[in-house]
Amino acid sequence: MAENFRRRGKFEEVAFVFPNAPQIPITVVAFDDLAQQQDQPGIFRSRDYFHSLIKAEIDKGIPSNRIVLGGFSQGGSLSIFAGLCSPSPLAGIFGLSSYLLLGPSLPQLLTSQNKSANISTPIFMGHGDLDPLVKLEWGQETAKVLRELGWAVDFRVYRGLQHTADPKEMDDLEEWLGKRLPIQD
Repeated sequence: MAENFRRRGKFEEVAFVFPNAPQIPITVVAFDDLAQQQDQPGIFRSRDYFHSLIKAEIDKGIPSNRIVLGGFSQGGSLSIFAGLCSPSPLAGIFGLSSYLLLGPSLPQLLTSQNKSANISTPIFMGHGDLDPLVKLEWGQETAKVLRELGWAVDFRVYRGLQHTADPKEMDDLEEWLGKRLPIQD
């Protein structure tokens, strides 16, 4: 993604940080089963790691409102969760082919400080209608839950797309990122 942006002269003033997730097994049958089968301690460790990455960027002098957290699949799911829980206000959160981690527990997990820090943070979600791994319904349910909790979610469906990204989705994400991270003089 970053290489694609760079080749086209986009987001040249932006630093992209792509952490690698540990390999963990996951088996999910239905959206309602997601919270019951998730590794809550592991999710919390990943959230804390993401928060440490955000803090490291802030410590380098990057204002938190110039930081976007996002990813694909489990990385997108973790980005959504960590972004919602971030104590620092972010410019945006995105998840591609993603779902809400610990969904039913989310209201209890969010402290008033965390929610108020990012309640106005826009969220972009892209999802293929033929995704066999992270079902479209899971993404739609995630957007619904987040909207009910007060977040503005731009949810887009890509026809014929399986568990991957395509040029239209990348173009939409680029446009959304451009609004979140306008070039500064």
